[in-house]
Amino acid sequence: MEQEDYVAIKAKVSGVQVIGLTRGQDTKFNHLEKLDKGEVMLAQFTEYTSAIKVRGPAIIYTKHGVIDTEGE
Repeated sequence: MEQEDYVAIKAKVSGVQVIGLTRGQDTKFNHLEKLDKGEVMLAQFTEYTSAIKVRGPAIIYTKHGVIDTEGE
C-alpha cells in the first residue's frame, strides 16, 4: 500500500470537532474527536477514511498548504 496523506489540525478554541468519514457507497462517520484550544491532531487518509471534516475554528496543515477555517 502506498503511503497515505497526513494532515495536522490545530484547534484555535476548545471544542473543535474532527470527524472522519468512510469510503464506499454509503458515507458514514467512522471517528469523532474533540480538541481543546491549542491541541493538535494528526490525521491520515486511509483505505477506510476518505474525508476529514473539521467543525470549528482551526488551522489545518496539509502538503497543499495551510487552511484557516475562519478564512483569515
